[in-house]
Amino acid sequence: MNRLTSPLLKTLLVTSLTVFGGLPAAMAASAATAPAVKADPAKGGALYEAGDAARGLPSCLSCHGAAGNSTIAINPKLSGQFATYTHKQLVDFTTAHRQQPIMTTYAKMLTEQEKKDIAAWLATQAHKPGAAKNKETVELGRKIYRGGIAEKGVAACASCHGATANGIPAQYPRLAGQHQDYTTAQLEAFKTGTRANSPQMTVLSQRMSPEEMRAVADYIAGLR
Repeated sequence: MNRLTSPLLKTLLVTSLTVFGGLPAAMAASAATAPAVKADPAKGGALYEAGDAARGLPSCLSCHGAAGNSTIAINPKLSGQFATYTHKQLVDFTTAHRQQPIMTTYAKMLTEQEKKDIAAWLATQAHKPGAAKNKETVELGRKIYRGGIAEKGVAACASCHGATANGIPAQYPRLAGQHQDYTTAQLEAFKTGTRANSPQMTVLSQRMSPEEMRAVADYIAGLR
């Protein structure tokens, strides 16, 4: 009986391996070649402006202003920011690396697609410039931004964020015109460890005094 059924068993085994063993590979190949979903700025803008009442997701306008030009000093301006950077921050808010009660709550409510859509829309919005306010510290701020603090091992901000603080796409954010209070608060957060999503900024901020942070933040506000 074994001699009679052996060929049949072999045929069944080969067929099974071909059909069922090949299926996952085919699915993997299909997934690998599937085009990445693109961001939709129009949808991002609509969600930014109106929120989603059905999910309890509020409009972003109340905190970050029309077109991302916040008028509240402690809330960042988001207009004109690189989409890759804004998207990364929205993702980071859902992790232990960057916790902020309001943003963590809302970021967790957004889908991955929605994070990309909002980030893409903000990147297209015109950025309104700011202005330095403290004439007594603007020179110190300029020196730190352009030349760093050699004796403390603080690198020049311009080396990563550019001479006019317009950043480097996908690597370092645009800082020009940002509110002084917000920039100072983020430097302090990096220093204390309450924000831990940039090892470089953690190291540099720990070497800066509060006065130096405020001076460079004020200088940055006036860049454009």
